[in-house]
Amino acid sequence: QVQLVESGGGLVQAGGSLRLSCAASGSRFTLDTMGWYRHAPGKQRELVATITSGGSRNYANSVKGRFTISRDNAKNTVYLQMNSLKPEDTAVYYCNAGHWYGSSWTDYWGQGTQVTVSS
Repeated sequence: QVQLVESGGGLVQAGGSLRLSCAASGSRFTLDTMGWYRHAPGKQRELVATITSGGSRNYANSVKGRFTISRDNAKNTVYLQMNSLKPEDTAVYYCNAGHWYGSSWTDYWGQGTQVTVSS
């Protein structure tokens, strides 16, 4: 069973930076896609950024130019470097990983890590 463990959340002032990490354990394969979603109070969960095993990246418009996603395939670990943070980035950030097992897609989720940006 694949498990995702996140780290790196916390409290930061607006304009500051944080780096999130998410390590996947229990997988025999390099996971096809890894990424980050966030859920703010009163809002729906939204995609922040994803990256494939081949290095293709996708970002939400709201974080383009401020956040950078990267991954270490050998470790099945994904990172999210967050710069120029804004109060509206405050949310619980969830790590996500997905993989094709034959014709079946499976999603995995981490437990979430709180990011709070003060104004």
